Amino acid sequence: MTTTMTDLIALDGLFFDYHAGARRRDVNSDWTLRDIAITMPAGSTVGIVGESGSGKSTLVRLLCGLLAPSKGEIIFDGRAVKDWMARDSREFHRRNQIVFQSPASSLDPRLRIKTSLSEPMKALEGRKPEPAELRNWLKDVGLRGELLSRYPHQLSGGQLQRIAVARALSVRPDVLYADEPTSALDVSVQAQVLNLLMGLKNRHGLTLVLVSHDLAVVARVCEQIVVLKDGQVVEAGETVEVMTNPKTAYTRTLVEASRATSLAKTGVADPLRIR
Repeated sequence: MTTTMTDLIALDGLFFDYHAGARRRDVNSDWTLRDIAITMPAGSTVGIVGESGSGKSTLVRLLCGLLAPSKGEIIFDGRAVKDWMARDSREFHRRNQIVFQSPASSLDPRLRIKTSLSEPMKALEGRKPEPAELRNWLKDVGLRGELLSRYPHQLSGGQLQRIAVARALSVRPDVLYADEPTSALDVSVQAQVLNLLMGLKNRHGLTLVLVSHDLAVVARVCEQIVVLKDGQVVEAGETVEVMTNPKTAYTRTLVEASRATSLAKTGVADPLRIR
């Protein structure tokens, strides 16, 4: 693997398994993730795609420092993540934020929105945000300040996902990981959330990593695509190249499915035409 000065994230020979401690750690083991080597330039938009069980969410949790590799290394901004976690874990987590698939389950139902929004700043920066800051965060994701006094059950799925995004951005991260951010939403709301993420990425200069089982979703917004199958990278490259010239049968199957999905949702068979 060759890295450059502009690579914010680099994975080299990454292996992971939830039960690796109980088995022999070699290439022949049944790893959850096996021999992952990819790079992500600063400011890029990278899509990680694959069917359920391919290892997408596990990979994102490793990148965020929520899990530790069994073998290999993850480099963030020139330093190994294990070093970040040992010396500067708060700063690492501030700079790497994640939005999960189900916004309802990531927000405490007993807390008002203003309290949930304040949690990252309290935990990672040691201070309580001012009311004006909270309102500005909501404004940034297209929501009204009056929602601050409400509870999660009083908001729609789309509003909750925007709240989750606002909470992640409140600590000014460098990287925003979005793990299946639209799969729990109605079709009519999915495009709104994708457009929101792209607008925020551009306004805040973020590196955006979008995880999805739907290649049509990834192709619409991502400059690069990483295709996972059975815990391995089977293809990676620029979106246009992957979509127009897939190298593996598995990727070709995903491309065909994405065209059918795009046609059904938008009336346009090629996801690249609606980017």
